[in-house]
Amino acid sequence: MIKGLYAAASAMITGVYRQQAVAHDIANVDTPGFKQILTSLSEFDNTSAYTQSRLNGTDQITYLGNMGLGVMAAPETTDFTQGTLKNTDSPLDLAINGAGFFKIRTPEGDRYTRDGRFSKDANGQLVTVDGNLVLSSSGQPIKLAEGDPTISTNGEIYVNGVAGGTIGVSYFADTTTLTRSGENTFTSTAAPATTGGGTILQNTLEQSNVDSAQLMTQMIEISRSYQAAQQMVQNQDELLGKAISTLGRVS
Repeated sequence: MIKGLYAAASAMITGVYRQQAVAHDIANVDTPGFKQILTSLSEFDNTSAYTQSRLNGTDQITYLGNMGLGVMAAPETTDFTQGTLKNTDSPLDLAINGAGFFKIRTPEGDRYTRDGRFSKDANGQLVTVDGNLVLSSSGQPIKLAEGDPTISTNGEIYVNGVAGGTIGVSYFADTTTLTRSGENTFTSTAAPATTGGGTILQNTLEQSNVDSAQLMTQMIEISRSYQAAQQMVQNQDELLGKAISTLGRVS
């Protein structure tokens, strides 16, 4: 009985976690370069059940089988599938077509992102929508000259025909080394490569890869599972109360 209560409560906790992850994805459906969080379930390890009795002065232990203890949320992963590419009117809106990440410098350290909403700050440096520095292929901040820039597919910047640096693109053969460190940025335990086939597109932004219709369906499924687990907790609680009441009267 206690096992059933524990399994139902675990399902409720897991439901809350999954609901939060889905809500976070839905909230970022319009965030350029956002990558969807993927959640899944994992079963607790089974435990063996036995009964013990005494027959003719000898202890008898009988194996009943394995019992499941419910489910828990597995570690979340990220869907790095490329989002739709959308044309814009800003020459500093950039997207990477194919693999790769822009490297940026934040107060917490260097990060990687697919969000190419860039602009020029008061110091003439190329920055993200959050004011973080965009780094060049040599890992340095990029200072833009006055005038409208032209940016090639390999990231070379030209202003009035004069070269002004190259936007760096970092590549990871194994994206599981990337860990989300904010709404739209990642850190990595691996050193990135500087080549990987991605091309930079000017006047373009990569849209979020969130499938809002799929997530709304998933949210409904999670809500129903939560309600079922909640009802199970109530049922187990009532049965436990009756058992305690009955045992109390017998004693």
